[in-house]
Amino acid sequence: MKVGAHVSISGSRVSSDEETPPYDDIRNAVHRQIAFGGNCGQVFTTSPQVWAQPEIGEEAAEGFRAETDEKLEGPWVIHSAYLVNLCTPKEDLRRKSKESMQAELDAAERLGIPYVNVHLGAHTGAGVEGGLDNAASVIDDLEVPEDVTILIESDAGSGTKLGGEFAHLAGIIDRTETEIGICIDTAHTLVAGNDLTTPEAVDETVGRFDDEVGLEYLEYIHLNDSKHDVGTHKDEHALIGEGYIGEDGMRAIVNHPDLRDLPFALETPTEDGRGFAWNIEKVKELREA
Repeated sequence: MKVGAHVSISGSRVSSDEETPPYDDIRNAVHRQIAFGGNCGQVFTTSPQVWAQPEIGEEAAEGFRAETDEKLEGPWVIHSAYLVNLCTPKEDLRRKSKESMQAELDAAERLGIPYVNVHLGAHTGAGVEGGLDNAASVIDDLEVPEDVTILIESDAGSGTKLGGEFAHLAGIIDRTETEIGICIDTAHTLVAGNDLTTPEAVDETVGRFDDEVGLEYLEYIHLNDSKHDVGTHKDEHALIGEGYIGEDGMRAIVNHPDLRDLPFALETPTEDGRGFAWNIEKVKELREA
């Protein structure tokens, strides 16, 4: 099973290998992932709250690639900055979003990371069709490295944000000339209006996704429970099995024949002393042989 967490690369820490000196760079992600019990996962390469370029030295990049190959099953995914808005009709925001995405794609190539994950963003008045057209245009203007794939993440679907409906995900695939994939966030999918609370509901939702988008495009899953119910469009993650998806839904997701072999990255909260290590172990307990 490929399961891990969204881990930080920042701060000084001691390696999990006592013979290896501490360092403060992208390699922190590997050791944190191991400490949590994960074998794949997600990172930000820089602060997601500002327009900033990744700063990764060659020694750190080489170390990250080597330690990932040696110690993890993989694969990693880079999550783009929160400020990126592919759907925007505003030229300045479009330019900044494109520059940020290009920097992340280049970083992924250097790090040997196969995926860069991004939300479609909000159309802010351009309409669904206009927003999807804008997003496809930005994607097709990017220089995507040969071994890197852009993943469009499903959204909770509030306001003018796109990605909450499977039709939006199918629409961006249809519009772009770039080969892209999809990352489903289970919490987002639930609150966007798709039931995931029982084995029967999971099977029905997966079937609709296959019909509308195509399972061949699904490359990664953000595995999160939700503090809010189906169709509420409220994005707030919960501990695995303790939200509205619950243990039955989570068990069905991680064991579903069309999903079980995909990599799962957790973005779960830390509550009551339970963080990523607890959540990863919970997922492993729900997994059937």
